[in-house]
Amino acid sequence: MIRRLLITMSLLTFIPIIPAHATETQIKVMSRNLYLGADVGVAMKLLPKFSDAAQFMWDQMKANDFSKRAPKLAQEVATYKPDVIGLQEATIWYCKKNAWSKKVEVLNFTKQFLAATKDLGEEYVLAEKNGVIARNPGYSIAPVPYLTMVNDPATFQPLFGEDKAACGFEIGDALAVRKSLAENIQQVGNTEYEQTYTIIPTLMTIYRGYTWADIDFNGVRTRFVTTHLESIWDKNKVPNSAIQAEQLVQDLSSTKLPLVVIGDFNSDPRDPRPATASNPGEQPVASEKCPAQVDRPVIENAESPCNAYWIMKRSGFFDASPDPQNPSNFTWGANALLAGPDKNRYQSAVAMGNTNGFTDRLDYVFIKNGVTSISAQIIGNQWPVGLSTWQCNTPEQVANTKLIASLEKIDIPNVGFCFATDHAGVFATMGVSDVADSAGDIAPPATNHFPFPFGSG
Repeated sequence: MIRRLLITMSLLTFIPIIPAHATETQIKVMSRNLYLGADVGVAMKLLPKFSDAAQFMWDQMKANDFSKRAPKLAQEVATYKPDVIGLQEATIWYCKKNAWSKKVEVLNFTKQFLAATKDLGEEYVLAEKNGVIARNPGYSIAPVPYLTMVNDPATFQPLFGEDKAACGFEIGDALAVRKSLAENIQQVGNTEYEQTYTIIPTLMTIYRGYTWADIDFNGVRTRFVTTHLESIWDKNKVPNSAIQAEQLVQDLSSTKLPLVVIGDFNSDPRDPRPATASNPGEQPVASEKCPAQVDRPVIENAESPCNAYWIMKRSGFFDASPDPQNPSNFTWGANALLAGPDKNRYQSAVAMGNTNGFTDRLDYVFIKNGVTSISAQIIGNQWPVGLSTWQCNTPEQVANTKLIASLEKIDIPNVGFCFATDHAGVFATMGVSDVADSAGDIAPPATNHFPFPFGSG
């Protein structure tokens, strides 16, 4: 009897006791990369022929028709009903008639997406407080007359009375919230990363950052952050994504509130890959500066200085999204025209164990400061038929659809089937309680490193 009592008392000393007044509130979040709509990597290979690059991106963006994609993304929202949505590649396409005219907003993916949620009776808005909107503009390629010219009579004749116009885009991050939560927003901010990537001085410097909002859930103020780290990396250098992750961790180190960080981190736990490893997504490769990642890394042995994912983990964040080292949970690898898995990566994806054609895990939901993980799943990864797939019809989209369908040995109609975006998403349910200690909280710094973009007027 005495021995049993001692064992019971010993166990009780290790069981956390939650005060009787504590209540846990469930919060649902979603991470969704809206996709610029064009393969920037291919466009970069066309430089310095700027007009060729601009025309390629415009044509591919039009084929990846966001007016068709937005309702499908909204259908996901109506199905899962997240409270907060972290958006990446929240894109605006601008064009201008000539050097003396003002640029015109031709397409705004965020506005289209939010309008589509309203059409389905599940209205979402961008978080806003005191005139500050939770939208970080990220980087832009300005519309530069005579340089980034695009031919599209159907679009430009009604706008400018011309067949051609100079076009560019702005790509950033945004936090959308259920409209009923808008009055619960306590604070909003935007921050840029100091680390940038310059492709062409003045014309093409890639800026990244994050946006955040504090929202009250049943009396528990919770901070939500969404970000998109840099994808471009250079051999024998620490990837920009890792450097930016270090700043993110430092910026959030004074946050005492329950904390949720959502985003596209452009970092797979397997990076940097050994030179001999399968790497169809062209993720960072090992070098003298960044040694090869160990097989099946865990936090005790993962090489963190060159990997944004492990930087987040080592700083005390918990990955609340599905196991990133399980191939079925990979989130990137779709065809640039969205017509299913990419033909150049599909076989590699299957060999890795992902039958949906995804080769890398880039998207996550991280939590800290008393937030608890309840459940999580990967969404938007089903093809050719899924909640967010749509019928696309360019010859290239139909051809890729037919090719992948033949490899999968499935019969489909002679049409294209496309994903809503080139990333799968993450949906997670978590809990916050009123026992969270937020005393001494300091908000992330507000910064603005952006110069005045060349030709942006």
